[in-house]
Parts: sequence; structure tokens; C-alpha cells
Amino acid sequence: MSSKSRVYNFRLFNRLLIYIKSYSNIFLISIISVFGLSIFGALRPVVLEKIVDKNLTASNYDFFLEYIIIMLVLLVFEVASNYLFIFNAGLLGQSVVKDIRVKLFNHIQDFKMKYYDKSSVGILITRTVTDMERIADIFGQGLFMIISDIIKMLVVAIVMINMNWELSIIVFLSLPLILLATKIFQKYMKLAFDEVRNEVANLNSFVQERVTGMNVLQLFAREKIELEKFKKINERHKKAWLKTVWYNSIFFPVADILSSLTLGLVVWYGGMNTVLDGTASIGELTAFIMMIPMLFRPLNQIANKFNTLLMGMVAAERVFNILDTNSVIKDTGPEIANKIRGKINYKNVNFSYKKGEKVIDDLCIEINAGKTTAIVGSTGSGKSTIIKLLNRFYELDSGSIHIDDINIEDYSLSSLRENIGFVSQDVHLFSDTILNNITLQNPNVSFLSVKKAAMDIELDNFISSLPNGYNYQVSERGLTLSTGQRQLISFLRAYIKNPQILILDEATSSIDTDSELLIQKATEKVTKNRTSIIIAHRLSTIMNADSIIVMDNGKIVEVGNHFELIKNNEGHYLKLYQAQLKKEKKYLLI
Repeated sequence: MSSKSRVYNFRLFNRLLIYIKSYSNIFLISIISVFGLSIFGALRPVVLEKIVDKNLTASNYDFFLEYIIIMLVLLVFEVASNYLFIFNAGLLGQSVVKDIRVKLFNHIQDFKMKYYDKSSVGILITRTVTDMERIADIFGQGLFMIISDIIKMLVVAIVMINMNWELSIIVFLSLPLILLATKIFQKYMKLAFDEVRNEVANLNSFVQERVTGMNVLQLFAREKIELEKFKKINERHKKAWLKTVWYNSIFFPVADILSSLTLGLVVWYGGMNTVLDGTASIGELTAFIMMIPMLFRPLNQIANKFNTLLMGMVAAERVFNILDTNSVIKDTGPEIANKIRGKINYKNVNFSYKKGEKVIDDLCIEINAGKTTAIVGSTGSGKSTIIKLLNRFYELDSGSIHIDDINIEDYSLSSLRENIGFVSQDVHLFSDTILNNITLQNPNVSFLSVKKAAMDIELDNFISSLPNGYNYQVSERGLTLSTGQRQLISFLRAYIKNPQILILDEATSSIDTDSELLIQKATEKVTKNRTSIIIAHRLSTIMNADSIIVMDNGKIVEVGNHFELIKNNEGHYLKLYQAQLKKEKKYLLI
């Protein structure tokens, strides 16, 4: 492991320690129990040596009962320390992870949409759930266990030296070999665990994406192909784990052999000294036989716990990489959008998802407050992007957007978005009741206000007809509801917000006629006296708009109302209108 890596891990570890400050009492109890566990365990061989030499060998039973009681007391204290250590170390780990997980989730909620465009959902889930448990293990099974083992080894070594320095030298001669093996083991295990975490993230990402898009796989009969891809990823995951198993299978037998050889040498040399010159007693020899496993077993366990620590540090590094990602929309605006009127201006706006590939080109739009404006154009013309920029999902390349003559960057982000209602073609519903999907569990929105709003826009009958009505349990992503039903719920969710600016992004596309009629009726009511922007493929839904903006390749090519635009024989709007008439095989009066 390079010095750079060690320094980096030390800094990473310091970042973890910051989260312990809030749980200093738990941390203190854990440390005290670690010392108790080490000291009480190391004192038992000392008492055993006294029992053997002063009582059993000498056939003298003075203080024999007292020694036995002391042994029992030490055992009780050791068990109590062990309990306090395991419980508090685990509690500390879960408490720290809880705080980091909350911070991580809060952080990723503020990310720009651009981050999610490039990131795998499966990997983010791995970081938020699986990696967090590995970080908890740093405290519960890694760090404090290593500290406990090191302290126990130091105490045992001191006891050995005070008891018999000659036997101690025999024991200590083998320690450098084990330490060298441990160092080599740690180096390769770090690399192996990096590979394991990568493959776990890849596996989670692959499964999550395929489960989400299962209908596409089945429609295109891709099951066998995807299975083969999964087998390859799974095989890489297996090989990564087998590396760790292989390193363990080499290290631990070597450590056991060295421990057994050391024990044999101590018995041989100590036995010879006891018989020939009396420089070692039977009690000392017995104590050493008991202490050698207490010295070597922690060393083996340190290597094992170091595996856990490494996995936790690798996971922590990945989590902190996300926390350090500066992909957050700047939210420093001092203005609070409390009583906006809804006048919107796009001034020379330029935007590209990828550098050098303009999606919006020098866009200038003026939308009057309280009016309904429609935006139409072919797929990829930039219609939806205009709305995303208004919500500040993305940062502009250049130009500015103003609401009521105030730059949207000067509004606080939350107050800006609270004034914008949004209904999209792709509706996301959570696995919860319809009521909670409408209110998003806002405590300030009552059931009566939801029902009244539904009645206002004629959606109450539809919701009440469902099993359990407003308490109907929606499945994940709302798949138990039709596309039209999901959009109706999304429409009510936006309406209950009572926004001053309402955006309907393809809200009537790909839905049945009944749902479209309901939405059209609701649209007429909710767009009244508020600024409304409607993006639509179906031109029949926007014929009554106050103004229609026609876009092509990120630019505005026409502006006017329906009747003005169809008079332009060379215009884009007329071509779109005629193509749609032909496709739908129906004719409207002009």
C-alpha cells in the first residue's frame, strides 16, 4: 500500500471520527469496555500460575478458594466488558451510519438532473444502503475489535515478560514473521476489496436496470441475451470474492503454523528448564500455554477484522466521493417568491446537455402573467428543456430567465419551485395511498381540501370509484393504474399545490379518450387566472391557447394564436397541423 494511499485513508478515517462527536458517551463506554476486556482476560493466566505453583504443585491449599473466586470474578468482569463492548460498538456504528445516510440522502436530493442523467440508480442505491452497512462494521466489528486485540496483546506481552523473560523471547521471535505476513496480506486484501466493491455496484446496477425495464426485455425477447450478460457480471463478482478467499486461505494457515510451532518451542524449552535447572515453574509453563493463544489469536483476528475495516474504508471512500460531488444547483437567492404574478421572460437563453451540442439556441420568450401559452414542435426541438430550465433542474450556458422581472437565480430554490405546478407525460407515483401521492404527505394539506380540489376539477368520481377510494394503495411506480389514471392523479397533485405557474408537459399524450376529456375539462378550470404553459403533441388540446410558440432545433420559428398560425402557408405549425389531421383522419373547421 503506497504512502499516498495510507495518508488518504488516514484522512478518510478522520472524517468518520467527526461523526462520533455527537455520541461521545457511547464512544467512551466502548473504549473503557475495550480496556476492561483486554485487562481482565490477560489477568486470568496470572491467577492460574499462582494456583498451579502455590497450591497444586506444592500441595498447599492456602488461598486456593480465594484464587478460584478471583478467577470467577475476572471471568464475570470479562464477560460484562464483552457485552458492553459489543452492544455499544454496534450502537455507535449504526448511529454514525444513520447520520451519514441522512446527510447523503439530503445531498443527492439537491443534485442537478445532469448528475442523474449520467449516474446509475443501482450504484446510488448501493452507496446509500449496502455501503453504509460496511461503514457500520468499521465500528462494530473492525476498529474497536482491532483496538481491543492490540491492547490485549500488549497486556499479555507485559505479563509474559514479568513472568519469565526467557520464555517470552521464544514467543516474541515469531511475531515479526506474523507481522510481515499480516502486512503483505493487508496490501493485497485492499486491492481485492476495491475490486469486490466495484463488482457489487455493477451487479446491483445491472439488476436494478433490468428489473425496471423488464417489459422491454420481454417484448424484444432479450431474456437469453441479458442472462448471458448477467452470468458474465456474476462471474466477475465471484472471481473478485475468490481472491479474498484465496488470500485468507494462505494467511490463516501460515499464522496457525507459526502459533503451533511457538507453542511447541515454549513447551519444549520451558519443560527442559523446569526439569533441569528450575528456571521455569510448572505454573509459568501452564500460564504461557494459556497466554500464547491469547497473543496469537488476536493477531489472526486483527487480520480478519482488518478485512472488515478495509471493506468499510472502501465503502466510506465511495460514499464520501458522492458527498464531495459538487453537482448541486446554486441556492443563494435572497428573494422569496411569495406573491408572484407569473410573468416569464427568457432572455437570450443558450443551453446544451453535452458541450458543443446546443439544445436551446439564443431563446427569447415573453409569457404574460395569467395567460395560457402553448409550446409545440417536433420531437427533440427543445420544448421540454425550456420547462426544465424554468424549474432550475439544469444551469444555463448563458442568458437568463426572469419571473416578474426577477432573475430566477435570485429566488430561493424552494420558493421558486413551490410556485410552479408540473404535470408530465411520465408520471411517477410512490408505493403509497393515492391520498399520500397527491399530498406527498404534506401535513398542511387536509383530506377535505384534497377532496374539494378533486371535486372542483371533476376527478372525485374517478378516485372514489377505486377500491378504498383515496386510500387505494398504489403499487411501486403506480403500475396497477393505467397511464391516464396516473396522469389524473398527477394533475390533482399539481392543482392542490395551487401554483401561480402551471406546466403541462405532454399531459394528454398516450392516454385514453375518457381520461383526456377529464384532463381537458380540468385544464380549463385550473389554468384560469394563472400563468399556464402547455407542451403538447395533440394540437387539438392547445387551439384555445392565448399564444402558441412553435420550436424547431432549439429555436423559435413562429409565434401566434392558432388562427393566426394556420394562415401561414409556409409555416411549421400548419405543416404539423396538416400532418396530424391526416394521421387522425378527421377534419376540423378552420
